[in-house]
Amino acid sequence: MSLRTPAAAGRLFACLLALSVLPAFAFGFEDVAKRAQDLAGTPYKKPDAALPRDLADLGYDQVRDIRFKPDKALWRSRKLPFEVQFFHPGGVYNVPVRINLIGTGGAQPVPFNPADFDYGNNKQLDPTKFKDIGFAGFRVHANVNGPGYKDEVLVFQGASYFRALGKDQRYGLSARGLAVDTAQLSGEEFPYFTEFWLAWPSAKDDHLVIYALLDSRRVTGAYRFELKPGTTTLMDVDARLFLREKVDKLGIAPLTSMFFFGENQRSAVEDYRPEVHDSDGLLVHTGSDEWIWRPLSNPRRLLVTSFSTTNPKGFGLMQRDRNFASYEDLEARYDKRPSTWVTPKGNWGAGRVELVQIPSPDETNDNIVAYWVRDEAAAPGKPVDISYSVAWQRSEITAPPTSAVAQSRRGHGWQREQDNTFRMMVDFQGPALTGLGKDDKVFPGLWLSDNGELLERQVFPNEATGGWRLSFRFRRLDAEKPVEMRAFLRRDQEAISETWSYILPP
Repeated sequence: MSLRTPAAAGRLFACLLALSVLPAFAFGFEDVAKRAQDLAGTPYKKPDAALPRDLADLGYDQVRDIRFKPDKALWRSRKLPFEVQFFHPGGVYNVPVRINLIGTGGAQPVPFNPADFDYGNNKQLDPTKFKDIGFAGFRVHANVNGPGYKDEVLVFQGASYFRALGKDQRYGLSARGLAVDTAQLSGEEFPYFTEFWLAWPSAKDDHLVIYALLDSRRVTGAYRFELKPGTTTLMDVDARLFLREKVDKLGIAPLTSMFFFGENQRSAVEDYRPEVHDSDGLLVHTGSDEWIWRPLSNPRRLLVTSFSTTNPKGFGLMQRDRNFASYEDLEARYDKRPSTWVTPKGNWGAGRVELVQIPSPDETNDNIVAYWVRDEAAAPGKPVDISYSVAWQRSEITAPPTSAVAQSRRGHGWQREQDNTFRMMVDFQGPALTGLGKDDKVFPGLWLSDNGELLERQVFPNEATGGWRLSFRFRRLDAEKPVEMRAFLRRDQEAISETWSYILPP
């Protein structure tokens, strides 16, 4: 069915709003999976990015000036727990996506209506010319910070990217449906969510179900997202992937963030802000119950590292430092950026959590990527099922039960003479350290790779925080190679902290 006038679009939209809200939907995950499987059996067709010229030529700020009218939000008149607003295509968002509503009668498309948008200062545009151009994505609103206003809690926009918010959070890092051949010499392939289905919620629902169809040159996929907004907003994800052809590396549950500089790596230019980052470290909970913390860095060259494990218990890009004084940025409010934690469901088998750190000259680039890679390679004709949850955290943050790294600092204090050595200060805090004094025989476990020569080390209570500080000095033997380090605290033969894992880049 083709809608040729805004009035016709409005009539169909009104019909969709009149659908019953009974939960017995005639559309679900298996329907999307069948489409993904059929799509994988056909040659890849590049998404049609043929927008009208005046939309395609819009700049970033011009696209942002086109806003969906809040009073046109989906489900607003129904007083349901959720509302949905749509993004207008234009500029870099030049691949329209199809969006559908699921009711008791099945799935029906949401028509594009230019009358639902305020075009702001884009006076050069003639909205009456925009027919059936689709959407650039959508955002979901729900009560999170209070009962009187529905806050924006989830956005799907661009490729397979999505971001979510919990209570008193600001947008920071993003998640993706899939990462394909990230940091490979052949170049990265970016899959797109090409179609969405929104399941009509009931008045009592605390969750919203969203289905999505993913497509790229070598991979298709079916996704089911269940959004549960709250102090920590949770998304349950079920996916089934189909390969058209072999892929070198499938990145499962990818997270994308930004690290410009921080306590462990000072700014190369004069900046009033002590730290600038959306995330300050990667946390991994291995299948053997080890907790590993890798502080992030902004390297001079591409840096790819990984942590091997079987059946991981979780991983995430975390913003542990919640002190505003660490950032002093009233606009960006990096202290309110969420930590995002991935919890696998079922057995993921053997594989690795891979961390990609990309050089960035400023804070406008997402230069950090983390994801899971299975040891068992996926093969065409054999579907891959994967399930996990993604938690967007701030006040309730995942941490080891013993003690965690509070900060990592690099550099010397006062020295009579400068030398070619490095000093690291690592502060640990947590329940396992509470009440321990200098007579309690806390020892550091410390390891350096062959490119590092350990010169001295000490561990002592941090009377300012109630935790403990590890201090050590080392020399790098070859400046063109990295130095890898691992450290933890132990008492007798028991580990009483997570493992600090750090790389000094070349």
